[in-house]
Amino acid sequence: MGPVRSDRPVEVSSGPAETASRSGASHAASQSWPVEALPLAERLHRQLSIGDREWHALKRQRPRRAAEQVAAALVQLLAADDPAASAATEGRRSAMALLENAQAWLRAEITDPGCPAHGR
Repeated sequence: MGPVRSDRPVEVSSGPAETASRSGASHAASQSWPVEALPLAERLHRQLSIGDREWHALKRQRPRRAAEQVAAALVQLLAADDPAASAATEGRRSAMALLENAQAWLRAEITDPGCPAHGR
């Protein structure tokens, strides 16, 4: 699997954590993510995402690109993972791919893919 780019805020749908937290079952809720975690992670990701207006100024800042990927990984994990599940979930796989991409940015193993508007 190649590097994953996350240039835009992650779109998330209701995952197992949100469903479990709404169910009212104390046992299920104790094994799910805190209800406030996903909205906080989404807010963090929006803050760290490099938008169209910032692209040229920030695209080469490796720590910024890595932080964007780490925040996206957190959103994926919280949105699509059941922390009580012992087997790997789609949320975990997505989060791991984004974290590997963040590490590659920090290690300078990948570079800026170029501005989509300039066709580079």
